[in-house]
Amino acid sequence: MTSPIFMSPVWHPFTQHALTPDMPLIETGDGAWLTAEGGARILDAISSWWVITHGHRHPKIVSAIKQQADKLDQVIFAGYTHQPAEDVARGLVEIAPPSSNSKRLCHVFFSDSGSTAVEVGLKMALGFWRNNGKPRHRILTLEHAYHGDTIGAMAAGARGVFNAAYEPLLFDVERLPYPKEGGRETLAALEKLAPGAATLIVEPLLLGAGGMLTYAPDILAAMRRICEKHGVLFIADEVLTGFGRTGTLFACEQAGIAPDILCLAKGLSGGSLPLAATMASEEIFAGHYSTDRARTFFHSSSFTANPVACAAARANLEIWKSEPVRERIAALAGHQQARLDSFRNDSRFSGLRRIGTVTALDLKVPDPGYLAELGPKLARFFQEKSILLRPLGNTVYVLPPYCVTAGELNLVYDAIRQAAENFV
Repeated sequence: MTSPIFMSPVWHPFTQHALTPDMPLIETGDGAWLTAEGGARILDAISSWWVITHGHRHPKIVSAIKQQADKLDQVIFAGYTHQPAEDVARGLVEIAPPSSNSKRLCHVFFSDSGSTAVEVGLKMALGFWRNNGKPRHRILTLEHAYHGDTIGAMAAGARGVFNAAYEPLLFDVERLPYPKEGGRETLAALEKLAPGAATLIVEPLLLGAGGMLTYAPDILAAMRRICEKHGVLFIADEVLTGFGRTGTLFACEQAGIAPDILCLAKGLSGGSLPLAATMASEEIFAGHYSTDRARTFFHSSSFTANPVACAAARANLEIWKSEPVRERIAALAGHQQARLDSFRNDSRFSGLRRIGTVTALDLKVPDPGYLAELGPKLARFFQEKSILLRPLGNTVYVLPPYCVTAGELNLVYDAIRQAAENFV
């Protein structure tokens, strides 16, 4: 099919343009709301793809961006440094999940997206084993995982419609069953596969694009113990779950663990600018520390630790210290649970679940899954209701910024109920 000549030249992500000819042009954002061209207001119920934490245009973050842009916009980060990056790195080390001194996350490598944070983590793990003269290559992942859209991140994620066209580029990994029923099958598989493996990468407690699937903290803790037993490096992909989404600053806290490598992005800057960080233990850093230049960690991007993005992240970390963010998260979690409970006896829905500030529920349809026919219909319906929700097929999830009010949540859940009345 030839695209119409009047179509915008912009090619949008995860968008089938033949089915999405028109898109709202967003002009402003404020708190939990977006404003489109012409003045229509849209309630951002998914934090603009899971990134906005405190709300759009938080004044402290906006001010930090403006001030930094007036001083230093960009500098090469190979061989040079700057204060915003130094401050963010120290701030992250201070708040990272607790662990023993030997496993403390004390080194920070900056990049610019969740996918690259994962790529960096995988490369760190493989580089560690090679540099120590004990090469390990096997990578373990969870069924239904999603870690991003670059090659390494795709390879570590589930195979499916997301990456079927790129299968020839992807390397093999070994997958553990998604944790359910106490995680016995998952843990048994890990015990079998762990010996000799290089690393296990997981999304702690919440698998996002895989369907907003949740599992218990004790399973996460057990996976960590098995990895330690067999010397397998443990990578926690907290790109989505970090910065409060699961109810704690990091999901790993709920299991009382710290990984060897921690991947962060999305909420790192409060959602304002692209910035990612991969944190590593002293052991991982030491595996690359040498007078032998061949043991250098060979990864970079031109905008590594961009000063303006780092200034936004520094402001975000200060907000966590100076404002009652945790109290807002607890209140939001309570509001979310109350709204979800109102669907308990609605036979059109199944799989009602909540973790921290995130809820999800599945509409019962004959073709469930990401390509469910209902998915695009739901997205259009919510758009018409001035609610930004982006269902994963027949799975509707609500992942709002922490500033959202109880009344605003009512608008979201009223729209979900109306959608069921229209389509199920």
